Amino acid sequence: MLWYPYAQMKTMAPPIEVVDARGVYLYTRDGAMIDSISSWWSAIHGYKHPELTQAIIEQAERFSHVMLGGLTHEPAQRLAAKLAEILPGDLDYCFFSDSGSVAVEIALKMALQYNVNRGQSGRVGILALKNGYHGDTFKAMEVGDDSDYHFILSALGKRADVYHIPTTLDALEAAFARHGEELSCMIVEPLLQGAGGMLMYDLTFLQRARELCDEYDVLLIFDEVATGFGRTGARFVADLVTPDIIALGKALTGGYIGHAATVASKKAFDAFYDDAPDRALMHGPTFMANPLACAVALKSIEVFERDDYLAKIKRIETIARRELADFNDPRVREVRVRGGVACLEVYEPDVLKGYPEFARKRGVFSRPFKNIVYTTPPYIIEEEELIRVLRTMTEFFATR
Repeated sequence: MLWYPYAQMKTMAPPIEVVDARGVYLYTRDGAMIDSISSWWSAIHGYKHPELTQAIIEQAERFSHVMLGGLTHEPAQRLAAKLAEILPGDLDYCFFSDSGSVAVEIALKMALQYNVNRGQSGRVGILALKNGYHGDTFKAMEVGDDSDYHFILSALGKRADVYHIPTTLDALEAAFARHGEELSCMIVEPLLQGAGGMLMYDLTFLQRARELCDEYDVLLIFDEVATGFGRTGARFVADLVTPDIIALGKALTGGYIGHAATVASKKAFDAFYDDAPDRALMHGPTFMANPLACAVALKSIEVFERDDYLAKIKRIETIARRELADFNDPRVREVRVRGGVACLEVYEPDVLKGYPEFARKRGVFSRPFKNIVYTTPPYIIEEEELIRVLRTMTEFFATR
C-alpha cells in the first residue's frame, strides 16, 4: 500500500491520479487542472520544460549518480560555484543534501558544532519563530512550532533550549536580552511563514535580528527552502538581509527532483576548517550532489535569470492584488499577497470544506490547509490562468 503524506489513511479521500503534466497543467483521466500550488511551491517553471528535461537526459547519458565521498564531479562543482555567485555576501560554502528538511538539519548541526569547535559548548539555545515550520525530521520539528504537524513531539517533551517568539520587535529584543549569551543560532522562514499559515511579516524584524545576532555572536539561519528563488518577490530574502547560513530546496531544481543545499558564510565555515579531524562536519547524505539534480538545478537557475523571472513574479503579484482588492466576506479574516503568493485566511476552517472539489470542477488543483486557501503558482502562468485561480478562490464563498 502506498502511504500518503499528511493524511489519515483510513478516512482520506481518494487522491487524484495524474497521467501527464505540461506547462501549468496537471492532466488526469478526467481532464486538465491548473496546478495552483506548483507541487508544494517547487515547479516554478511548470511541467515538462524542454530545457530542464534535456538537462537531465544529457546528464543521465553520462552518469546518474556517484557518491561525493572521495569523489567529485563537474555538475556539483558548477552548481556550488553558481550558488556562491548568486547568493549575497560570502555565502560561498555549499553543502548539498536531498531535501529541504535535511538542509535545515544540517544548518542547525553546523550552528551547534560551530560553537563547540570554538570552545563554546554551552551555547546550545536556538531562537525560532512561533508558527514556524522547517520540515518533518526531528531537529527541524523542534525548531518548528506547529502542533498540527508535529504533535508527536509531545511524547518526548518540548526542548527547553528552543525558544519560540512572535515576529515583533519587542519579543525579539526581550529574547536576546534574556537568552542571547546561550544561543547558538536564530532560525527563521524570512518574511513568509508557509505551513504556519502563510503568515507575512516586516523586513524590519529581520534587520533587527541581524543586528542582535552580530551583537551577541549568534549565527542567523534563513530557511529559504520555500521562499528562495523569488517566492516573496525578491530573488532571495537573503538579498535584503544577509544570514550566516541559508537552506535552499524546493525550487532549486525547478521541481524536477529532490535536492537541497545548506550554504554557509566564511565565518561559519572557518570554524570547521582545521587540522583536527573532530572539527570536520560529519555528515554525508548518500545522494548529496546527485548529478541529475545538479544538472537540472543549473539549468533552472539559467532559465530563471535569462527569462527575467523576477518580472514574472511581479506581474503575478500585481494581478493578484488587483483581483483581490475589492474582495471581502465576513468569514474571511484577511487577504494577503506578497510576490508569488496570495492567500485568504478564514476565521473557521470548516468554511473551506468542499473547496478542493469546487476548484477541481473549475479546472484548478488546490490544497487548502488549516484555515488557509492559497495559491503559489508556477511563475510561467498566463494572466487568464491566474485570474481563473484567483476567481475560483473568491467565488467559492458565494456558493456557501
